[in-house]
Amino acid sequence: MKERWLPVGVLAGGLFVVNLIARLVVRLAAGHNDAKQVTIGLWALVAVGAVLIPVAYWWARRWPVPRVIGDIAVAVVAACVLAVLIGPFVSGTTPFGGGIGLAFRQFFYFVAVSAGGTLFGLLAVMTVGQDYKSQAWKRYAERAQAKPRKVVRR
Repeated sequence: MKERWLPVGVLAGGLFVVNLIARLVVRLAAGHNDAKQVTIGLWALVAVGAVLIPVAYWWARRWPVPRVIGDIAVAVVAACVLAVLIGPFVSGTTPFGGGIGLAFRQFFYFVAVSAGGTLFGLLAVMTVGQDYKSQAWKRYAERAQAKPRKVVRR
């Protein structure tokens, strides 16, 4: 159980930390400048997507794609819920201070960018033929082309 869910928890924690760092930078550097706040927020979303590219690539080499998608989805939803409910306290506001619509937008932006990063990582690993399924097909083709064992009669 630990081997399955520990990496998912670490990924969720990492994504949450990326969001917390961005919120802290917004609080300290941007002040009340909306343009800077939006720019920092967009860079944080890009960072979340960039973190998921190598994670999806690495996990897809080791496990089947449905498991990878499920594990990453659990990590992303957990990180997103933490970022929407706990993250605003770091930046000096409350979770629903901007209204429920803002909370939903944050959630959906986070999930959409995460899905994009995951998709890009999965497509990259499939393109180079290193995913779990491609490796299985490669082993099957090698076994099918191998000469059969010769039976020795005595």
